[in-house]
Amino acid sequence: MPALNTSSLPDLIFTVLFFFMIVTHMRKHEVKVAYRVPQGNELTSVGNKRNVVDLYVGRPVNTSSSADGDVTLQIDDRIVGLAELPATVAECLSRFSEFDRDQVIISIKADASTPMSVINDVKIALRKAGALKVNYSALDIKYVKK
Repeated sequence: MPALNTSSLPDLIFTVLFFFMIVTHMRKHEVKVAYRVPQGNELTSVGNKRNVVDLYVGRPVNTSSSADGDVTLQIDDRIVGLAELPATVAECLSRFSEFDRDQVIISIKADASTPMSVINDVKIALRKAGALKVNYSALDIKYVKK
């Protein structure tokens, strides 16, 4: 019986490896806030995701440490309070170059059941930090299964 020719096997393995490296999406931060994404009608996509800072608003994942109804804010990998949000956002903005700092978008990923008063407080804190470009993340209604 003739031997099986395996000379092209490394090429195939590297091709599959490169495919998965290109297609895989790596998370930038570990989400410590539980949130359900709200739905919307007229949504647009953010073009350059390099200048986006994610701000998660929702219930803490570890609910044993807080009472029901508490809202937690997470920026990068840190849980912050509403009082320290302007300083934390200013610190995040300082990591960008001076040219990119004007292009930074704060993407609020809030739970669908978050009270609007909390969102308004977050917007005021972002205004104090000088972050004037704000984006609200949502799912398009036509893609949501009913």
